[in-house]
Amino acid sequence: MATFVDRVVLHATGGDGGHGCASIHREKFKPLAGPDGGNGGNGGSVILEVDPQVTTLLEFHHLPHRHAPSGTQGMGDHRAGSTGADLVLGVPDGTVVKSPDGEVLADLVGTGAQYVVAAGGRGGLGNAALASQRRKAPGFALLGEPGESADIVLELKSIADVALVGYPSAGKSSLVAAISAARPKIADYPFTTLVPNLGVVQAGDARYTVADVPGLIPGASEGRGLGLEFLRHVERCAVLVHVLDCATLEPDRDPVSDLEIIEAELAAYAGDLGIEGGRVPLTERPRVVVLNKIDVPEARELADLVRPDLEARGMRVFEVSTASHEGLRPLTFALAELVEQARRDAPAPEATRVVLRPRAVDDAGFTVTRREGGGAVWFAVRGEKPERWVRQTDFSNDEAVGYLADRLARLGVEERLYAAGAVAGDEVRIGPDTNAVVFDWEPTLVTGAELLGSRGTDARLDDHSRPTRGEKRVEYKERMDAKAAARAELWTEREQGVWTDPEQD
Repeated sequence: MATFVDRVVLHATGGDGGHGCASIHREKFKPLAGPDGGNGGNGGSVILEVDPQVTTLLEFHHLPHRHAPSGTQGMGDHRAGSTGADLVLGVPDGTVVKSPDGEVLADLVGTGAQYVVAAGGRGGLGNAALASQRRKAPGFALLGEPGESADIVLELKSIADVALVGYPSAGKSSLVAAISAARPKIADYPFTTLVPNLGVVQAGDARYTVADVPGLIPGASEGRGLGLEFLRHVERCAVLVHVLDCATLEPDRDPVSDLEIIEAELAAYAGDLGIEGGRVPLTERPRVVVLNKIDVPEARELADLVRPDLEARGMRVFEVSTASHEGLRPLTFALAELVEQARRDAPAPEATRVVLRPRAVDDAGFTVTRREGGGAVWFAVRGEKPERWVRQTDFSNDEAVGYLADRLARLGVEERLYAAGAVAGDEVRIGPDTNAVVFDWEPTLVTGAELLGSRGTDARLDDHSRPTRGEKRVEYKERMDAKAAARAELWTEREQGVWTDPEQD
């Protein structure tokens, strides 16, 4: 059973907005009291928030699917639906939010830092909010919008002051156990540590945290041996400590070559990913070399041999033994000094900047594009407002469909369709290709609430084969004129004797 998880995939869904209510107030002696349908409640959002009590992503490993509560439907008598509560998920400090493609969406550092993963849907308006001077009593309401869905990757980068790096079985876990109260797993085989271990060290009045990073091997910066999984826990540490094994029995290894290989992997990792932990690049942070296992006589001799070479490179070298605790006290105080200096040199946190992005003057908020495919031609309408209005429309209600046509016409969609070359009967799709609303465009529809019929209907969507009042008037005049002309012709024929009866003559 895993107890530490530093990478998970989270499937989050915001709550759906509640539908608006279409209701007419009914009261004795008030037959036309007007609409009183309330608005639907907004859905809750899924929010990530840094919680100092959370240290691992294990909870999301077991429950990767999270859904925020939905809003409820509006009711009559102007009663609005309840709003769904936000689902706040606690994450450890140092969690990075990424898209499935690897794009960094947020870097959550500091208690209380938040990021909205999936926003809740808006509640639909009731018919009371849709009433206007011309549309006195709407027979429809707007539907609630569905909540957003998002698949994100959460990666935990340990936030510690000191990182212990080195080859497997170099003694990093033993060092953490010797200088702090942490009790990581310790064994005499490589890759005993598979997850980072954190320990708190008290050196005089100074207190700092130490991270035991799992062992690195050549090629770790390229992902070999889960190197990238381990290296990302080094990014936020202010001081790096190279733990070198002076008692290794492998013939092709020695402390100097181990140091050079690990340094090369750190430089390659920082160079490939462009990582700059704060303002200090990874390759420029303070470094300390620890020559471990000097309780072994051969290891002490090797440490004395390589120490001048390492000091010539500008490294501070400490000879320690985690078994006998020799040299640990000077090491802890030296690390405390470096950590305090790094804290003093760290830039003050800047206040969050409010970024305003006003819409361009010539930006209508939507686009109309002519597309072809599969022998068919259609016009795609994309934009926040048209797509939201389509989601809010109840297509089983003709009046609601007419209201949508009015909104699209006022927005200028019909003008854009004309400019794009659309003609009557062309196919128009509003929304994404995978879930678009498809209809045949009829540009001859006249907009306006004055054409409304009874509640829930729209005269523009009726059968247009029926003659209008003007057409009936013209037809009536033509029929009366034809009758008058027929009577005049019959009278003329009678006067001329065409209708003479031979028997009477």
